[in-house]
Amino acid sequence: MKREHVLIFLFLSFVSIFFYLFYSLMIDFFAPISWAAVFVIIFYPLYEKLSLKLKSEVIPSLILTAGIIILIIGPFAYLFGVLINEATIAVAKVNAMYQSGQLEKTLAVDLPWLETVKSKLSQYYDLSEINLDSLIKQAADNLGGFLFAQTSWLITNGTKFIFYFGLMIFSMYYFFKDGDEIIHLIKRLIPLTIEQVDITFKRLREVIYATMYGGVVIALLQGVLGGIMFWIFDFTSPVFWGAVMALLSIIPIVGAFVVYIPAGLILMIGGSFLQGFLIIAIGMIIISQVDNVLRPIMISGRTSIHPLLLFFSILGGISLFGLLGLILGPLIAAVFMTLLQILEYKLHPVDIVESDKTIE
Repeated sequence: MKREHVLIFLFLSFVSIFFYLFYSLMIDFFAPISWAAVFVIIFYPLYEKLSLKLKSEVIPSLILTAGIIILIIGPFAYLFGVLINEATIAVAKVNAMYQSGQLEKTLAVDLPWLETVKSKLSQYYDLSEINLDSLIKQAADNLGGFLFAQTSWLITNGTKFIFYFGLMIFSMYYFFKDGDEIIHLIKRLIPLTIEQVDITFKRLREVIYATMYGGVVIALLQGVLGGIMFWIFDFTSPVFWGAVMALLSIIPIVGAFVVYIPAGLILMIGGSFLQGFLIIAIGMIIISQVDNVLRPIMISGRTSIHPLLLFFSILGGISLFGLLGLILGPLIAAVFMTLLQILEYKLHPVDIVESDKTIE
């Protein structure tokens, strides 16, 4: 074996070892660094304008970092506090109604549809020993225990969350300030031509813009539709519950149904069967379908990714990365499709040029 081959082997071995060590160092901070990069990419055009106007890199970085902190913490902290307070009041009210006997009187209403269901189920199960008010009280107690457990979990993991949030803020500041240099270095290390690298980065930027802006637009639309629905059915605080639905729409798997299905069931149990049924039906047919129909269309229309591929990339991203997968899933799909197009160009350059001329 030649001396040059030995040196190359040793060099690659050292590079592999230190790549692995660097990966081990950074993998635990992947989520806060990734979210910092996403927010910086979204707000970077505004950063460039502020930098030109203020003729500084530090001040715009501080301004935008502080603005993002307020944008994230404010709405979620307020809504979480209100929800915990409302749920605690509801649980206490159900317990008080149970102890005073008012719950039994409230549930002792003539509901033909409920009697029909009972008669059907009585053929298979013995329903004589089922006490509906006891079940509701038990459900309320379970809800209270669940809220207490979740609050305890948040307090227990609060230190870790604050630490990761601080890392995200810290990373955002330096990504704003030194983002151009980082991107330039990454582009130089990618073994593609300058044109191919620029195309790849352009598509990645479009995917992030489309995913974030599309998600916000869909969440706002679902919140507005939910607020209008609650206003039509004379719910208290329809604006608040619409805002809750909008925020929950951003969270994968959870969604707006967490609000409208319990609301419909409560009305049905209370005797307003038609109103409860309509709320659930409108929520499932209109509000929830806004996300299923519009999200792939809005994102794929801007990123040139097929809606079917986009759908599975979002599901796979959520399964693999959690909430971050909403962005990373389509991002990985976009990189994969771009690399396939580059490979196609390498294999059939004449066909690609002719197809481009035909499109023009």
